[in-house]
Amino acid sequence: MEKILESLEEKKVDIAIFPELSLVGYCPKDLLMRLDFLKKTETEFLSLVEFTEKLELTVIAGIPRLDGAPYNSAVVFREGEIISIYDKQVLNPSEMRYFKPGSDLAVLATPEGKIGIMIRDELWSNPGPAENYADLGVDMIIDISASAFALGEINRRKKVAALKASSHGYWVVFLNAFGGLDEFVFDGSSFVVDPSGETYHELESFEEEISIVDVDLYQSKVYRLLNPSITTPEEDIFDLLEYIPIREKKDSFKPKILGNIKEEEQVLRALITALRDYVNGNGFSKVVVGLSGGIDSSLVAAISTLALGKENVLGILMPSMYTSKESIEDAERLAKNLGIKIYTIPVTDVFNSYLKVLKEAFDGKKRDVTEENLQARIRGTYLMAISNKLGHLVIATGNKSEAATGYATLYGDMVGGYSLIKDLYKTDVYRVAKWINEREEREVIPKRVFEKPPSAELSPGQRDQDKLPPYELLDEILRLLIDRNMTPDQIVHKGFDEKTVNYVLELVKTSEYKRYQAAPGPRITGRLLGLDWKYPITNEFVR
Repeated sequence: MEKILESLEEKKVDIAIFPELSLVGYCPKDLLMRLDFLKKTETEFLSLVEFTEKLELTVIAGIPRLDGAPYNSAVVFREGEIISIYDKQVLNPSEMRYFKPGSDLAVLATPEGKIGIMIRDELWSNPGPAENYADLGVDMIIDISASAFALGEINRRKKVAALKASSHGYWVVFLNAFGGLDEFVFDGSSFVVDPSGETYHELESFEEEISIVDVDLYQSKVYRLLNPSITTPEEDIFDLLEYIPIREKKDSFKPKILGNIKEEEQVLRALITALRDYVNGNGFSKVVVGLSGGIDSSLVAAISTLALGKENVLGILMPSMYTSKESIEDAERLAKNLGIKIYTIPVTDVFNSYLKVLKEAFDGKKRDVTEENLQARIRGTYLMAISNKLGHLVIATGNKSEAATGYATLYGDMVGGYSLIKDLYKTDVYRVAKWINEREEREVIPKRVFEKPPSAELSPGQRDQDKLPPYELLDEILRLLIDRNMTPDQIVHKGFDEKTVNYVLELVKTSEYKRYQAAPGPRITGRLLGLDWKYPITNEFVR
């Protein structure tokens, strides 16, 4: 609310636009089922409307609006009065739990032309409100949005907006939210597309930004008249003859066109945003990360430092009798490169004491994964104890390849308040880690971390590939299974070994109970385990 008020005071514009559900953030989930929440939101909103009483501008803002039932609404108000309301008509499955779909369009009349209002997904529904507005001859679509980041999403939005604009001959203003909220990262990346489908102006990705954009609605009328394939309503010609500009162009405005951001940089910025906003939004200022000398914990520590500052990141090295000298050196070197404080707290003595007290219960049983998991759980206990005592949030270091296959210890290396890289496959972890070194133009993450075989180091000579296919192969199979929702037969048909595919599928199936108990983390790929992709824990369906 404060940011909205500040921005209205600072800028002199004709129309000020704010994102979808901008007063409460997307999405408040089951708070939308609480009457007190909706009433408080209404009170705050009415105070915002009242604030504009002496301002000569029109405001469009997103709110959850209660009118018999909750609606996801874009409300238009000016000089202390509400002049129009648009209720989102095309709801995604999760929104149907909370909102009732709207039915009416909202067209704003200005001396320059007509403006239609939409909310997020409706821009790419086909047919949908975009086509209905075209039938009314609008000159601009304003789409207020809270569109979450996923790889490829930024470019997809632009392509859809360009197609809609050029097909119907109107401007498209796409205004997106920015910031992290639990599993979602909103990347901003707002833009304006002209009636020909060309990008006219862009805002930065993963940055909070206010921008003033001059748009000439007259261009949409001209474009439609010059393109016979676009139906031109008769009123367009009337408007053209009666065209009266409401102001002169501001010489200070220059359209800004940004280049594409490297994919690894997009992921890095998304993770930085997600972590920073989750930590600060939940009352923390500092985090603690268990350092193993491996690639996952190295990446998490590096991103934590970029997001929060080196003074707010604590590393904990917890070696056992199986931890290699190289891993200890790599963890210490990483901490030095990042400038973060590190404590070394061995687990060997505690592990041996556990074995001693469990000796009778384990009598006659060979060593197996139990002893491996015990070490991981001791480490988890250390991290949570430090979290409780120092007030630091534990950041889990597991990746998507491990979460999918269950290659993680419940109540061990899975502990944490936030799982930063839970939607990054192992091969992507290497890519982003390598990019950090390139980006910083120095060796942030030690070179040897990239070169040594991945290992949990919970038993002599252990390697991840003892139990898993090589990550390059495993990740390809998991992407097809999870991200593209292919069946095992379809994956085999693409040339993968049937035995390997079935083995991976079995690991995924039998590990769902672990994923149910995992810490939340940000969505990056578009299909986050536990949010977008779920199995029942109890099921007999294998293929």
